[in-house]
Amino acid sequence: MSTVTRISILGEESIVVGFGLTSALWTDLVANLKCSTFVVVTDTNIARLYLDSHRDAFNTAIQQQQQQQQQRVSSAPSKFLSYVVPSGEPSKSRATKSDIEDFMLENGCTRDTCVVALGGGVIGDLAGFVAATFMRGVPFVQIPTTLLAMVDSSIGGKTAVDTPHAKNPIGAFWQPKRIFIDLATLRTLPAREFANGMAEVIKTAAISSEQDFRVLEDHAAEVRAAVLSTAEPTDEQKKLLVEVVAASARYKAHVVTTDERETGMRGLLNFGHTVGHAIEGLLTPRALHGECVAVGMVLEAEIARNLGHLSQVAVGRLASCIRQYELPVGLDDARLRDLVGGGDIKCLVADMMAVMRLDKKNVGAQKRMVLLKAIGEPVEQRASNVADNVIEAILSLGVTVHPVPPCSPASQPTVTAATAEKISLADPAVHVITPPGSKSISNRALLLAALGKGTCILRNLLHSDDTRVMVSALQQTGAARFEWRDGGRELIVHGSGGHGLRIPSEPLYLGNAGTAARFLTTFANLLPASPNEQQQQHQQHTIVTGNARMKQRPIEPLVTALRAAGCEIEYVETSGCLPLKVTATQSGFTGGHIALAAKVSSQYVSSVLLCAPYATKADVVLELVGGKVISQPYIDMTIAMMRSFGVEVERLSPTTYRIPRGHYTNPAEYTIESDASSATYPLAFAAITGHSVLVRSIGSASLQGDARFAVDVLRPMGCTVEQTADATFVTGPPGGLLRPLPHVDMEPMTDAFLTASVLAAVAIDPKNPSGENATSITGIANQRVKECNRIAAMVTELSKFGVTASELPDGIKIHGRKRDSLIPPPDGVHCYDDHRVAMSFSILGCAVPSSNGTRLQERRCVEKTWPQWWDALEHSLGGRVSGFDIHAQQSAHVAASSADKEGAVNKSVVVIGMRGAGKSTLGRAGAAGLGWGCIDLDAHMEQTLGRTIPDIVNKDGWEAFRAHEARILADVLASPQYSTSHVIVCGGGVVETPDNRTVLANYTASGGVVLQVIQDLDSIISYLATDTSRPMFGQDMRAVWERRKPWYDSLSNAEFIIDSSSNISWATIESDFARLLEIVTGTRRPINTRSFVSLTWPDPSAISSSILAEVCRGSDAVELRVDLLARPRDAGFVNRQILAIRRATTLPIIYTVRTAAQGGRWPDADAGAEMFASLRSGIRWGCEYVDVEVGHDVVQTSQVASARIHGVTSILASWHDPSGKMAWGGERCVDIFERARRIGDVVKIVSVAKTIQDNFALSEYVSRCRERYPLIPFIALNMGNAGRLSRVMCEFFTPVTHPLLGVAAAPGQMNVDDIARTRTSIGATTKKQFYLLGTPISHSMSPKMHNTWFAQSGLPHEYSLLETATVDSVVEEAVRAPAFGGASVTMPHKIDVMRLCDRITPEAKAIGAVNTLIPVSSPYSPQTQVVGDNTDWIGIARSIDSTLASGSSAASATATSPTSASAVSINDDRSGIAALVIGAGGTSRAALFALHRLGYSPIILFNRTPSRAHELAASMRFKVTVVEDLADASAAADGASIGVIVSAIPVDSSSDKPFVYPPSIFASASGDDSDTLPVRVAVELAYKPLVTPFITAAESAGWRTVNGLSILHHQGVAQYEAWTGCTARGNPLN
Repeated sequence: MSTVTRISILGEESIVVGFGLTSALWTDLVANLKCSTFVVVTDTNIARLYLDSHRDAFNTAIQQQQQQQQQRVSSAPSKFLSYVVPSGEPSKSRATKSDIEDFMLENGCTRDTCVVALGGGVIGDLAGFVAATFMRGVPFVQIPTTLLAMVDSSIGGKTAVDTPHAKNPIGAFWQPKRIFIDLATLRTLPAREFANGMAEVIKTAAISSEQDFRVLEDHAAEVRAAVLSTAEPTDEQKKLLVEVVAASARYKAHVVTTDERETGMRGLLNFGHTVGHAIEGLLTPRALHGECVAVGMVLEAEIARNLGHLSQVAVGRLASCIRQYELPVGLDDARLRDLVGGGDIKCLVADMMAVMRLDKKNVGAQKRMVLLKAIGEPVEQRASNVADNVIEAILSLGVTVHPVPPCSPASQPTVTAATAEKISLADPAVHVITPPGSKSISNRALLLAALGKGTCILRNLLHSDDTRVMVSALQQTGAARFEWRDGGRELIVHGSGGHGLRIPSEPLYLGNAGTAARFLTTFANLLPASPNEQQQQHQQHTIVTGNARMKQRPIEPLVTALRAAGCEIEYVETSGCLPLKVTATQSGFTGGHIALAAKVSSQYVSSVLLCAPYATKADVVLELVGGKVISQPYIDMTIAMMRSFGVEVERLSPTTYRIPRGHYTNPAEYTIESDASSATYPLAFAAITGHSVLVRSIGSASLQGDARFAVDVLRPMGCTVEQTADATFVTGPPGGLLRPLPHVDMEPMTDAFLTASVLAAVAIDPKNPSGENATSITGIANQRVKECNRIAAMVTELSKFGVTASELPDGIKIHGRKRDSLIPPPDGVHCYDDHRVAMSFSILGCAVPSSNGTRLQERRCVEKTWPQWWDALEHSLGGRVSGFDIHAQQSAHVAASSADKEGAVNKSVVVIGMRGAGKSTLGRAGAAGLGWGCIDLDAHMEQTLGRTIPDIVNKDGWEAFRAHEARILADVLASPQYSTSHVIVCGGGVVETPDNRTVLANYTASGGVVLQVIQDLDSIISYLATDTSRPMFGQDMRAVWERRKPWYDSLSNAEFIIDSSSNISWATIESDFARLLEIVTGTRRPINTRSFVSLTWPDPSAISSSILAEVCRGSDAVELRVDLLARPRDAGFVNRQILAIRRATTLPIIYTVRTAAQGGRWPDADAGAEMFASLRSGIRWGCEYVDVEVGHDVVQTSQVASARIHGVTSILASWHDPSGKMAWGGERCVDIFERARRIGDVVKIVSVAKTIQDNFALSEYVSRCRERYPLIPFIALNMGNAGRLSRVMCEFFTPVTHPLLGVAAAPGQMNVDDIARTRTSIGATTKKQFYLLGTPISHSMSPKMHNTWFAQSGLPHEYSLLETATVDSVVEEAVRAPAFGGASVTMPHKIDVMRLCDRITPEAKAIGAVNTLIPVSSPYSPQTQVVGDNTDWIGIARSIDSTLASGSSAASATATSPTSASAVSINDDRSGIAALVIGAGGTSRAALFALHRLGYSPIILFNRTPSRAHELAASMRFKVTVVEDLADASAAADGASIGVIVSAIPVDSSSDKPFVYPPSIFASASGDDSDTLPVRVAVELAYKPLVTPFITAAESAGWRTVNGLSILHHQGVAQYEAWTGCTARGNPLN
């Protein structure tokens, strides 16, 4: 094909469009531009593909010129120079521009040089700016090689480079002499880049020409094939592509000619860009420009629709066209999630609005964007003003519905349906509305018209996701040709008559469109097999598939019936659900007798009915079997519509139909009546508000059963109802005071039950308002298998408002409440991606009297049937809606969980895993540790049903058991009683049913934790062989495990692995599990973020807990370098290291897999799926930080980030440059920082210092970043000895080492003490004031102790006494002062001081007292927080541990601690060793807690006042046994020896009756061998006198002893290290 199109711009035909232009363009340039030198600027990718061919074409053109000039004297021939830059946006810089200019000067280029841009937009902008400024401007030529550059950036003369401050801030307008658009270069363009450019093509057509737009929407497959097909494009395809690209280029040229400097009309080219640029600013580089603009176009079109300018038809056409080119249409579009790497797209509305504030089209604060009033027609020939609240509402993924004042009796009109429309013109209380076309009728009409002969015009067709996928499928299979008319208001269907059908080359993807899926399952059997051998080599089957929810919805009854009729259909994944593989046969769909079970869905019946006329051999006789037929009105609707298309169905009996063979004959026109299910919402609005609403196009003559809703439901509830053949009028009772319905059978209108349910929620019997107020709805069992389990969904969501609702076998029961008692859920209503759930609760929201409104989490799910519902609710019905940013709410929850005083997120945790894995035992232990309740779902089911599980399974079968399980799981998660502060343990098979999987998936999606417990399968099998409490599933356990494992993995977001191979006690395993629960619930969070120690051992689990703890001293986190481990790819081995670290310290873990290229040991060649799987495991195991290198695949990196539990794991986005080539503040550094901040919560960039000056460059760059991003933590370091100063200056998570590690993780690492001393010596540490709070305290030894340590560490701080009788304003002022460094708290303030704490540690909460105040601040935090902790328990625990380790008593308080403040040897295997606490005062709580954390069991408590002992024991979160006679303590040990006794009784030397310790408590248990007795320790909490009667008695019995001074020292060490991060050396109290 040699067609070339020339386009004029600025008076010159300088744009050339065609195929294969390389030779022609150089002939033109050489002949006509008369330049001495042509400098081709390109990038590495394009140079590899095209540079040689362009050089050859240039040489050929020169030779031709010389031949033509042989007879004439000519000048020297032109030169060809090339300059190749690295591909990508970083090359578009001032530095690269300077390099090109230097190259040109070095090669003698002068003013007659021509710069040629060969590449995409980056190259065009860069080379154009070079041309604009070199020698004050030289000729410039554009040869764009990407579609985006062809239709956008190459046309118009804009040139620019980027800077660290902004994109394109420095540039010039410089028009190219030629623009050669060679479409052949698109053949090497990746599909994603082609789609990226098509966004601009669609944009141009949308603002300029309906005709051009129609070409794009009608010929998408051909346009894409011209570029993306592996076969050479046909001449027709080439011609079409030239037409499409030329049309886009022509319009841009016209706009540039009219408005070259962008003062008015040129702004039209920014349609979709106002919002698109905002999205791009947040998602770059993961999302491309065109992808963001595609979303921006749809959102800006919706804004125009909301403002009344644009029809929904036009919005639907625009979105449909965009989708056809594989572009996203929304922020929640699965395409966009896949393109940017999976997970939610977290674009906060506030952030997008902030970017839009900088849009160049704005006038002051007024935002402006291009609005359409029709396809191809803008509202103005420029951007229009749009209010912020309108933009915010459309951008938000959630929506807030505000209450509507009820209509008073005096303002209610007296009207009929016949007069309502006239009255509404004068009376605003009457609202007239026409709902969209029926989804059910639309999809039936599409299939009928496609199979019919002739042309049919469909009017009032629903424009929605469901109809879109139906049209697409019919086009893919050759069933019909479609064209839009009248701006998309009419669809012309050119039916095939059933001829020319073909098997599609791609699967029929139907989203969650159940109607389309059912209808097309039978239709796919009409597609013929290829008749000859050559054609039979092509695909002979059709794949029918959908989204995740569609793959859970049942289709088995239809498939079973069709298989019995001879159709070849296979399940591709799960039996009974999509995807389906339908194989074509030579005989086709033969017909004959078909028996079909119709008790689940009438759509199965309609599917067979609609396709039956095209049976190949016999009339279809369809017999409906299996019980009562569901939704008979929809079957009648199908038969009536078939009659309209020329086929008469004969009803042989109530359940048998004969459908004659033949074909449909299309009527010239067919008008689709409005959707009766959708009509229930405006009618319900009238009912619940007392207003009057007239609904057009739905009346008594409707084909749809839901048209009876007003008569059968609203009228009995107290509404005034009038209905004509084609209209329904409803006035609600005054004030919307509805009556409950004792019973209503909604089987004829099942979809409308959701509307009735929300009305029933506020229905009150006026005669007995305090009565049951119950409404029972039955006949709706099929609603459990719709877009979601709608019955369970309504029960769950209504309960969030305080409404009592319960499931019936085939329905729901709702107890109405007074509307002023309804409280909307703060997190909003979860809509389950179900349009009917969302619209129903929007009606309830109109009646809930909340000043903040009712939030719905999924605004866009209504697009399935009524895309403009929110506009209609606001503008047609008089409601009020606003935007609700669900992502902002989630972020707020994370922030709140980081800052609130309680700290913990109390949403219940769901535990799943195989039966026999230990879930129930662990669940109880973990719940006890949190102070939560624990509910075993199986036991709860037995209690609820009053039957045992074996009884249910044996009598009713597994299917019935699973149905009960699904209902109870949904009820428990929705229950106010169990949905918070509970560990919910599920049975092993909970993942077997689609409904349960949906519930669990929704739970994690809404921020909940589903935790999988994993036990070695052989151990499980061994256990189950002896457990008869539950019935076995009846299958090989290994096969069950293999089937369930993918479900367990995909549905859980946290994981606990029980290491059966190591010699760990079950008590320790329980403690490990409890610690994980503390982390994933947000109960435990980091206190400080000053430094982290990097472990370099190959197997930390082989290191003793005491050494591990010592290494962690003074650090605020510990880094597990997975790449340095002996077996880094062994998940069990890696998990064992995490458990070992957690047993030694409570510090947060940083999980790191460092690749070789960035200074680690993980091979670069393997930095793919296995490495990213390891990172995701780190998240699932609850690691508080996961280090993700930004240099890897963007998609996989983003998937890791999206896998985290918000508020639990933070992403540390890192980049390490061991070569030291990166310059701080250079463009490479800036690009890395920008990429890292978009991925991570913390940014870490590491280079190498060659001189000390490199540290100052680093510091300057950190300061610049902090000015721009003040809340993004930034770890910036230089490795090497010269870089040590950077480690000292780093104010957030400085990596440190420790002498015991043997080797540092990186060159130049220092320990915490060296850093602290260096900071002090250079003046980087400011003086802080520390206090002891309490009274009396004048004789306290704490000041001497802490001030001695300050002096040893070289710190300038001071510790002094602040003695007050109360926690008064003096104390509060001291604590809030900027110089406050921390405080010790003694009696009587340990409880009262808690009110000054912004956060309290779990330990202090459990003990119920605070003895340490820790101010936590960071340069990246907006304010200092005061954390309340308790180190009394640490003092006790450390004293016991050090005494056990030293081999002698600590009576003189000389022992030094082997462990740090956060590193007590927790839960060593001490189960079976009893511990006794004597006394029930405040310090007794700390003693009990310490013994529990050390793992002693049982723990016994005695107090002289037994009631106080019982009270204390009951308040603890673990088991404490109370004895009322101390002599009974040994017996209470239940055979165990008492290994620790703690005396918490004050020593009163003046008492006449001193407390006597019976010798029996120091005796060993009966039968114990003295050689095997554990070392026994007696702990005295008092330290005046040092030797007490208790110590004397214990030492006499051979016990090691600890006095109170030792405890004071140890708890002081813990305080000091928490305050300073330095190590407390020696004991100043000696």
